[in-house]
Amino acid sequence: MDPGNHSSVTGFILAGLIEQPQLQLPLFFLFLGIYVVTVLGNLGMITLIGLSSHLHTPMYYFLSNLSFIDLCHSTVITPKMLVNFVTEKNIVSYPECMTQLYFFIVFIIAECYMLAAMAYDRYVAICSPLLYNVIMSYHICFHLTVGVYILGIIDSAINTGFMLRLYFCKANVVNHYFCDLFPLLELSCSSIYINELLALVFSAFNVLIPVLMILASYIFILSSILQIHSTKSRSKAFSTCSSHMSGVALFFGSAAFMYLQPSSVSSMDQGKVSSVFYTCIVPMLNPLIYSLRNKDVKFALKKILDSGKCR
Repeated sequence: MDPGNHSSVTGFILAGLIEQPQLQLPLFFLFLGIYVVTVLGNLGMITLIGLSSHLHTPMYYFLSNLSFIDLCHSTVITPKMLVNFVTEKNIVSYPECMTQLYFFIVFIIAECYMLAAMAYDRYVAICSPLLYNVIMSYHICFHLTVGVYILGIIDSAINTGFMLRLYFCKANVVNHYFCDLFPLLELSCSSIYINELLALVFSAFNVLIPVLMILASYIFILSSILQIHSTKSRSKAFSTCSSHMSGVALFFGSAAFMYLQPSSVSSMDQGKVSSVFYTCIVPMLNPLIYSLRNKDVKFALKKILDSGKCR
């Protein structure tokens, strides 16, 4: 048997978020509530956009895809995390761990680029309103969305493929609440130089490129908004963008803290806390961020509720 292609470890033990036994049960109910709100919020957003004809626009097309990504992203992570709080040892098999790693990377990268696509949509809407329907046609939106998922799948396949080549023979306790790249690399007996280099390059690329695209979009947006003389129109434009910027700041801030730093035991412990934001908190908050201050979403919800009462 070639140790470079096979693992002596048949399963891993997830260390979990914290080690204090007295906090396990309260945290279980807290994160169970967060997950329920996440599922209901994102499913509700997808359903609302699908049922409301006046929400069939590029902006809400991207938003429904963001809700789908958040729903999948949270579902890949949170259920296994909940098991940590109610079991003494949260054992995950080697294939299950690699599968979780693969889908986690797919959806986190997809979210990065979906947020960039949404920023581009806002840029076109505010800076080129007369050409909006031409530039953001159905085919363009569809191709952008497909590109987002393809980038996630390719990057994930490369990172997971190189992870599968590693030989694990050390302790099988993963210092995290899910199978993430850097905690798994700590357990390898093989050389992890290429894996760490790939992880850092892909992390930097998939954070910096979308962030630069978003910043460039908002620089042009801000310039256009400042040229608007009507206070009401200017306020409406700021309101349209503020929700997206809130989601961007929370997601990229917590993700960058976890991945754009050298791996160590201390940084892993700190990273577990920051990763809670982009794996649990952000997917829960996004439907609220994009709906609470959105008159179109409120109107669509009111219309559906009123039609339900009439029946």
